[in-house]
Amino acid sequence: MAQGSGRAVDRRSVLHGAALGTAALALPAAANAAGTASRTGAAPAQVRSGRPSALWGVQSGDVTASSGLVWARADRPARMLVQTAATESFRNARTWHGPLLGPGTDFTGTTALHGLPSGEQIHYRVLLADPHDHRRTGRPVTGTFRTASDRRRDGVRFTWSGDLAGQGWGINPDHGGYRIYDEMRRRDPDFFLCSGDNIYADSPIEASVRLPDGRIWRNVTTEEKAKVAETLAEYRGAFRYNLLDANLRRFNAQVPTIIQWDDHEVRNNWYPGQILDDDRYTEKDVDVLAARSLRAFREYFPIRTLRSDRGGRVYRVISHGPLLDVFVLDMRTYRNANSPNRQTDERQGILGAEQLAWLKRALSRSRAVWKVIASDLPLGLVVADGATDFEAVAQGDPGAPLGRELQIAELLRHIKHRRVTGTVWLTTDVHHTSAQHYDPSRAAFQDFAPFWEFVSGPLNAGGFPAVPLDGTFGPAQPFVKAPRRANVSPAESPQYFGEVDIDGDSGALTVRLRQDSGEVLFSRVLQPGRVGQPGPAGQPGQPGR
Repeated sequence: MAQGSGRAVDRRSVLHGAALGTAALALPAAANAAGTASRTGAAPAQVRSGRPSALWGVQSGDVTASSGLVWARADRPARMLVQTAATESFRNARTWHGPLLGPGTDFTGTTALHGLPSGEQIHYRVLLADPHDHRRTGRPVTGTFRTASDRRRDGVRFTWSGDLAGQGWGINPDHGGYRIYDEMRRRDPDFFLCSGDNIYADSPIEASVRLPDGRIWRNVTTEEKAKVAETLAEYRGAFRYNLLDANLRRFNAQVPTIIQWDDHEVRNNWYPGQILDDDRYTEKDVDVLAARSLRAFREYFPIRTLRSDRGGRVYRVISHGPLLDVFVLDMRTYRNANSPNRQTDERQGILGAEQLAWLKRALSRSRAVWKVIASDLPLGLVVADGATDFEAVAQGDPGAPLGRELQIAELLRHIKHRRVTGTVWLTTDVHHTSAQHYDPSRAAFQDFAPFWEFVSGPLNAGGFPAVPLDGTFGPAQPFVKAPRRANVSPAESPQYFGEVDIDGDSGALTVRLRQDSGEVLFSRVLQPGRVGQPGPAGQPGQPGR
């Protein structure tokens, strides 16, 4: 990474005090009080006295070279104020007047920052003011982020993963909580790409779970996470649950995020129009559940294309300077129904026609050296939904494209014929880590340029065995690490994240697949300016440092 080490060291040193302050804020008791308020419709101010507090820390998101979003949650009605400065002393600070936080948004809010300097460390602090007396403010909560640099030589580093609190594996203080976030924070990334399954709304958290070896896994619990989420209050509680973890709050205060969603924000393997046959649910209409979850999702994450007053969408492109554009997909909202996935004519597919058209235009217009396509589902890995249906793109037929593969074939053909260079696919979902290289010389469909897809995750969820490859787009898998049985706990199997470094001098992009200890399991260096990239036979991937 060409980025100077001095800037990274400065960032870590100035954040030490802020991290400690944020870590001490939220405790399970705070969650219970907030949960009571949401259930009764009463604001937390009715059970607390004094000044407004931001018990749940701060977050920043969708940061570009000149803008960013800052998020906070109050414990009662409050006006959100954000101050930004070049140093942690907040000398010559600029003040941004944010929204009024109240019960309509579960006391959450996001403030947009514009006109920021490129490639600089931005220090910010959130002040929550009494809406009737702005002089009465609570204790400031601080955070920081780096804006994207408009200087290519500065380079880019980011991490990605997904799948948090799945299969009943929640926050376990004996295990160190969500400790993978602390390891990612030490990597000092410019941002974190979370590729979906930020919550498991369909996965209750019990106080304890017995492991196969007799040990006991102990979870922090809340009332909202005691059952599947159906109501808006329960979805809000599921998003709020993760913020009880001190590692995650420290991470949020220091690393901006790019967030997308997948199925478990609502319910496993859901699709629009689905009617549930599941006794755990009194509300059977998935569209109703999805609308409630999307509302909570936009309340709890800073996403520039989702506005509480405008609805909006999850798919978007985030420009991170001349080296990188991140294309965030939504493979959930616009998809067709899960099926055997062998249609010979398919217009809706997994993206929907409108999102596909947007993606083709956006990729063609991009002038970034690298175009990372953030996909919430893998392309060539066979992900089943029951005995006969399929959840992702592939269905195990190695022949010509069928079903959802038709839409992906159209996109890959577009990338080749428009000579779109530097595309790399990053994804999660399958709860193990792997690398796939797709090459037309091995494929049934051959009108595309070679490309790589890298899989990481989970962050804190059950590990699952590797799934088969589908030969339609000619994947080879030079690396995979996965447990041998299903739903292996985080106490028994590593959790995974990926890291991407783009060198400012050469433009080379290095992908490292890491486990929660920080150990590099696999690495691959890709060269800029190519429509396709050589595969494993041309340049084998080697373990990195």
